[in-house]
Amino acid sequence: MSLYRKSLAELAAGLHTKQFSSVEVTQHFLDRIAKHDKTLNSFVSITAEQALAQAKQADAQLAKGSMAALTGVPLAQKDIFCTQGVKTSCGSKMLDNFIAPYDATVVSKCKQAGLVMLGKLNMDEFAMGSSNETSYYGPVKNPWDTTRVPGGSSGGSAAAVAARLTPAATGTDTGGSIRQPAALCNLTGLKPTYGLVSRWGMIAFASSLDQAGPITQTAEDAALLLNTMVGFDDKDSTSLNRPTVNYTASLKDSLQGLRIGLPKEYFAAGLNSDVAKVIETAIAEYKKLGATITDISLPNSHLSVPAYYVIAPAECSSNLSRFDGVRFGYRCNDPKDLNDLYQRSRGEGFGAEVKRRIMIGTYALSAGYYDAYYLKAQKVRRLISDDFKRAFEKVDVIMGPTSPNTAFKLGEHSDDPITMYLCDIYTIAVNLAGLPGMSIPAGFAHNLPVGLQLVGNYFSEAKLLNIAHQYQQVTNWHTQMPKGFE
Repeated sequence: MSLYRKSLAELAAGLHTKQFSSVEVTQHFLDRIAKHDKTLNSFVSITAEQALAQAKQADAQLAKGSMAALTGVPLAQKDIFCTQGVKTSCGSKMLDNFIAPYDATVVSKCKQAGLVMLGKLNMDEFAMGSSNETSYYGPVKNPWDTTRVPGGSSGGSAAAVAARLTPAATGTDTGGSIRQPAALCNLTGLKPTYGLVSRWGMIAFASSLDQAGPITQTAEDAALLLNTMVGFDDKDSTSLNRPTVNYTASLKDSLQGLRIGLPKEYFAAGLNSDVAKVIETAIAEYKKLGATITDISLPNSHLSVPAYYVIAPAECSSNLSRFDGVRFGYRCNDPKDLNDLYQRSRGEGFGAEVKRRIMIGTYALSAGYYDAYYLKAQKVRRLISDDFKRAFEKVDVIMGPTSPNTAFKLGEHSDDPITMYLCDIYTIAVNLAGLPGMSIPAGFAHNLPVGLQLVGNYFSEAKLLNIAHQYQQVTNWHTQMPKGFE
């Protein structure tokens, strides 16, 4: 079995039993990146020299027998995480020249666990987008059909894992940006409960919504990587101090008696009929595993997109005000005065989608409009959260489609931001409520992957991973690879 076909868990097991070395595995994936990434454009930076040095260190640890679960296994980081000495661009011209002077907490945790960083992955500019077309470095292509988008904003992460250029990757999810690309690329993507993974050193888009998580081939891999990523961080004021959980411990638990809730709003108009059939087949599989199905309602879910597109741009307008051409990042040539420096640096450094969201957010926060827009959106957010609370009194997990359609063509929605925003209609409410959500491969429609979304109550990541893992024991969707990359 070729190394690239192995899951994270299989690579870790092989390294521990000395079937192959970390240097061999790392070189194998670097060779695949060199061969295939010209087609996909999934990497912004490839850190080959650093990766091989880390792999040598990992082999020394493995030889001594003093290793962590994932020592020596390669992964790639989304280019939103600061990496000491390596460019951290956030997919933007604004940060094209920024070499981070420190590691984000997620990156340092991965290093401490002995993981080897292959490079930094392409993404929508400042994580704003659902298609990975807003990147300064050009769009990422979906390996299942290179004329289509991989989803966003973690599209580079999803494309690279789907094409097996890396066994796993980190992503971030503000309104669905881990789950939606995972769905469009036939992967397992997990957005943890807000605050479970530190946001320190992760360049902020919308601080009350952003959350980092793993993008992997399987639920078992996601559990292994989540074990590495979680943990209290006193450098992050939103980090939660929770008891340690081993997310792999309950993967094999039975699903007998599991109560699944199906929100009627997620199966209404707007959902592609072929996608709906795939989701219904997946849910029927859960019945065979012993689950019971209940119809539920999330009556305020239709308000999630408008509420999100007030709250997220407002927070983005505040967070991105620091990129002014003064301290770091892009600076325009020969500014006439301070005003010219600000205007041209921001005008030339930011792309169209980022400018659109900054303008919306600044308007929503301006005097006279704060109460009418931002405050009202926050009240709607509470209603959405309350809907989930009521639902979880009756059910253990909520299921439905991750995205209403399969991957769309590159450029198809470029002139229609509203249609693009609706791609996240099933994922956004989960971020507004701060809940954990997951997407897993459920089959194909029109020869393109379809993702099943699982939403759990707060801190139920172990249960979600168990539910996903049990499904992956009786199906093989997650093992399927795009043609041309086998």
